[in-house]
Amino acid sequence: MGRTDRIAEPWGRRTPYARGEAWPARVDTRLADGLAPEDVDRWVQSASILHSNGDGLDIAVKDGRIAGVRGRAGDRVNHGRLGPKDLFGWQANASPDRLRRPLVRQGGELVETDWDTAMDRVAARTRELMEERGPSSIGFYTTGQLFAEEYYTLTLIARGGIGTNHLDGNTRLCTSTAAEALKESFACDGQPGSYTDIDHADTIALFGHNMAETQTVLWTRVLDRLAGPNPPVVVCVDPRPTPVARAATVHLAPRPGTNLALMNGLLHEIIRNGWTDGDYIDRHVTGYGELRERLEAYTPEHVADICGVPAEQITGTARLLGTAERLLSTVLQGFYQSHQATAASVQVNNLHLVRGMLGRPGCGVLQMNGQPTAQNTRECGANGDMPGFRNWENDAHMADLARVWNVDPLNIPHYAPPTHALQMFRYAEEGSIRMLWISGTNPAVSLPELRRIRSVLSQDRLFLVVQDAFLTETARLADVVLPAAIWGEKTGTFTNADRTVHLSEKAVEPPGEARSDLEIFCDYARRLDFRDKDGGPLVPWNDPEAAFEGWKECSRGRPCDYTGITYAKLRGSGGIQWPCDEDHPEGTERLYADGAFWSRPDYCESYGRDLITGAPLEETEYRALNPDGRAVLKAASYFPPHEAPGGDHPFALITGRTLYHFHTRTKTARAPQLQAAAPEVWVEISPRDAAAHGIGEGDLVEIGTPRGTVRARARISGIRDDVLFLPFHYGYWDTGGDGPDGAGRAANELTITDWDPVSKQPLFKTAAARLRRVEAGGGPAPAPTTTASAPATAGTVPATRGGAAGEAEDDLPATPTGGSR
Repeated sequence: MGRTDRIAEPWGRRTPYARGEAWPARVDTRLADGLAPEDVDRWVQSASILHSNGDGLDIAVKDGRIAGVRGRAGDRVNHGRLGPKDLFGWQANASPDRLRRPLVRQGGELVETDWDTAMDRVAARTRELMEERGPSSIGFYTTGQLFAEEYYTLTLIARGGIGTNHLDGNTRLCTSTAAEALKESFACDGQPGSYTDIDHADTIALFGHNMAETQTVLWTRVLDRLAGPNPPVVVCVDPRPTPVARAATVHLAPRPGTNLALMNGLLHEIIRNGWTDGDYIDRHVTGYGELRERLEAYTPEHVADICGVPAEQITGTARLLGTAERLLSTVLQGFYQSHQATAASVQVNNLHLVRGMLGRPGCGVLQMNGQPTAQNTRECGANGDMPGFRNWENDAHMADLARVWNVDPLNIPHYAPPTHALQMFRYAEEGSIRMLWISGTNPAVSLPELRRIRSVLSQDRLFLVVQDAFLTETARLADVVLPAAIWGEKTGTFTNADRTVHLSEKAVEPPGEARSDLEIFCDYARRLDFRDKDGGPLVPWNDPEAAFEGWKECSRGRPCDYTGITYAKLRGSGGIQWPCDEDHPEGTERLYADGAFWSRPDYCESYGRDLITGAPLEETEYRALNPDGRAVLKAASYFPPHEAPGGDHPFALITGRTLYHFHTRTKTARAPQLQAAAPEVWVEISPRDAAAHGIGEGDLVEIGTPRGTVRARARISGIRDDVLFLPFHYGYWDTGGDGPDGAGRAANELTITDWDPVSKQPLFKTAAARLRRVEAGGGPAPAPTTTASAPATAGTVPATRGGAAGEAEDDLPATPTGGSR
């Protein structure tokens, strides 16, 4: 069998299989040029950390360096398969522009220093602010790429040591709606479904989830079902003609911002036709009467007017969903980052609850994550939740957390909801937060309304600490930059979107003096001498396994119980799904199999919110609503978006991912094959809109919103008329600049500072835009064969804070012979 170019064919060759069968293994391998498997010095167990799928893999080590990867055939997530970011992304570890020593700002520039100088400066500023302004003057903004041990340690320091309520992650941008939608329906976080439900489903519905590009290996699993006997029906809801849409049985392309109306219309038809499980509703669910009443107005004709989807498509899709024997639904950013995000996502849960489609093979919901360790931020309390899915409004829960940490409950802030990310940046803008510690993320490119964000981060009164592996756009604005080890250079566990826990072992040493995030956090705690009630160190561990044991104790008896998991048990395993405890020693494949939910008032993580206003329910209200701990059907009416297209801004602008990049490209743009596959920002335009504006394929166009402008090459696609799409990955580090000079190329120059009232997730898919042609392009620009060079970091750095063993799959060319975009 010949070579497979995994850039041009990102899902690899097919291994067809039938419903109910186990997904066959296929081991994908990628090694450095000229290196044969027998030449590898050793293979080290890990899993992928450039998407949320959690693909099990082994790291090849040669002469003390990472030299490739291979899939783990026995892993329950991927059965040996790897996606393009898995196969090529490891090359970023050896990038010559890795940060190797700490940097501090002197005379307006960042200069290299030693760890003691950098950490003493951070600790000293912390003490000053604690004495002068109190714990609320300090905030922490983290990532979705650290390990559970690191998140838990950071949470213990921030909440138990400093006592600040200001701790959140960039998972607020990608997964907070997933968590809140699960809390609204089940009163607790935790994915009900399992990836293995793909093997059993007869219908798979993807709601705003471009699985083909965000989770390539999971889409490979769907493609293999489609290539086998009795393939499933696939329903896709997306305004773009994604690979999922092209493979789907039915593709619904609603107007951006109308997802809730569409879901209400589908549920209206399912209930009207009696495609419900009355016995399941009677025994396990509350709120059915209100839901049915609220849905009465959402006839197919009314919904068609709102969404721009033909009424017959709505009725036909409702029939498919309502008569499926085994229905699996997945949800992602097309819902999470859109208007009425939580309300729309909750209706997907409602679909499964009224049909009784939970807890059985092929019957499940996956409110997906956008990042590899997003699930851990939620479990460990690093993203606006409390550790172990504890309820911040429940005094008994807070007392129990204080017991685990051996601190006074009053030391743990729970006087108000934990502060969400966009509110933290507002506090920094207003001056109440005076120190912000950013770890492993790049808000100077990833947050909405970038001109404002750069202004916030550039304030002289804000002491900015950035912990990263590269000199990102955000790191260039910092007062102190701490060089961090990354995947492959440290040990820890992480949990994917279907609750599978993997162990990632240290394979090589980090470059220079870079340290793991866990080492950095522990050093910080020691310098501040945080103590528990008995005078012992608040953070009593110094290594990952001891930190994991601490996290296990915090999880004991909670929904995300890890107490049955050990490093020894994870070594050599194919991953273990929590809860894993004495009653479930091998883990738990699906939740709620017996209709028993984690929703009892004394146990639940959340009492819920109003889906329209976000107003929280009081404990007494929740007890009256749900005294028996059932699942909750929550209804919501559709309202138009705050910023609707019209007048000078007739287009709806949406942003999203591309298959070859992850977040702001700090790793993927340093992998030559990935960068060559998608080197520059582009904008998708429908044929009608392109013709109306005199735009041809590859022309340079300008997209503008009330907040800024971006220039990009045009791609003419089957996207909905009056809708524009920009990938959000492209910033400025590889142009040698800190921000735009005139028109930018970062999509978030254009996005609005607005968020969902329940999840507080930014609305990246709700902006009114204009469009104009700038110059002819003569077709798409040719893709480079190597990544752009980045600024060196040795010595003085000119950074300012001003202004704005497989078959066929394993023998891959170093430079792609073809490109799939």
